[in-house]
Amino acid sequence: MKKLGFIVNPIAGMGGRVGLKGTDGDEILELAIRLGAKPIAPERAKEMLFELKKLGFDLELITYPRVMGEFEARECGFNPVVIGEIGERTSRDDTIRAARDMVELGVDLIVFCGGDGTARDVCEAIDKRVPVLGVPTGVKMHSAVFAVNPRVAARIVVDFLKGFLPLRDGEVMDVDEEAFRRGFVSAKLYGYLLVPYEPNFIQGAKAPSPQTDDERENQLAIARYFVERMDDDTIYILGPGSTIKAVADVLNIPKTLLGVDIVYRGKLLASDVNEKKLLDIIKRFDGRCVIVVTPIGNQGFIFGRGNQQISPEVIKSIGRDNIVVLATRYKLSTIPCLRVDTGDVEVDDLLKGYMRVIVDYGEEKIVRVA
Repeated sequence: MKKLGFIVNPIAGMGGRVGLKGTDGDEILELAIRLGAKPIAPERAKEMLFELKKLGFDLELITYPRVMGEFEARECGFNPVVIGEIGERTSRDDTIRAARDMVELGVDLIVFCGGDGTARDVCEAIDKRVPVLGVPTGVKMHSAVFAVNPRVAARIVVDFLKGFLPLRDGEVMDVDEEAFRRGFVSAKLYGYLLVPYEPNFIQGAKAPSPQTDDERENQLAIARYFVERMDDDTIYILGPGSTIKAVADVLNIPKTLLGVDIVYRGKLLASDVNEKKLLDIIKRFDGRCVIVVTPIGNQGFIFGRGNQQISPEVIKSIGRDNIVVLATRYKLSTIPCLRVDTGDVEVDDLLKGYMRVIVDYGEEKIVRVA
């Protein structure tokens, strides 16, 4: 019988909807809790495990106590082998110890639920001694070790354990969260993990837009075309990214490069807002609201990676028809399709299909959303 190691980082992703761009460090976690953050990882972990249970593949599930996997496994109908010990509050040391213990027990694959910080901890613990798969539950997921969503992760697990998938090296990337909150991306390669290779269902490492004159001109042409069509009676929610920042540059207003801002009648109404602020403004505003986003380079995500402030509740309040996607020709060339992973299956299904993407001045393309 195949052995599957299963690790949950219970605090991963809590900083997303409250606009903190991560949850690394005790101070940030405490701030996230004060701002009303709720655990994200347990529900995402259960989503993966429920799907795994439905697939009916017989395996031995090995996990850590309580909030690090035991609770989720039992709730989803598994009878796991529980190893190790943890205290009242978990830390990266628990993740490292869990991964090492599972390697010693001879697991065939380790699945962890977390973000880039958790991927770093697993990489430090095991290097490439055992294959690994990440279930995306964090805020920043730049690494190439994650399935595109929890349900797909379950299918990858089964296909790999049946011997249908090869392995490849997946980059483990992470950013300096302090710099990230100030609007600077300081990404670093921390190592590689062995990951089951399924090109349609494993996300690539995040790739930034190239700093070239052609790329900048393309961004500004897209921005000018969009700004000329902005309506004075509409609230515009501008997501992160340099392509969206070009819209603010054309309007001659400030923009948080990595945050979510609100524009009304060509002026900045609110800067670096969280989910609560967005919902409050949407509720108070009687007119139309439009969400403006750009896909992540080499990944294609328009929701669910780095912009969790634009939550399923926000998207449902505004509606699919009021979403505008901007992307340069180069960025579109790096992705096979647009992707969504909001954390709400119904909202993901609502968004799937096809969307118009503005790719230049007066030029749009129809792109599939998966």
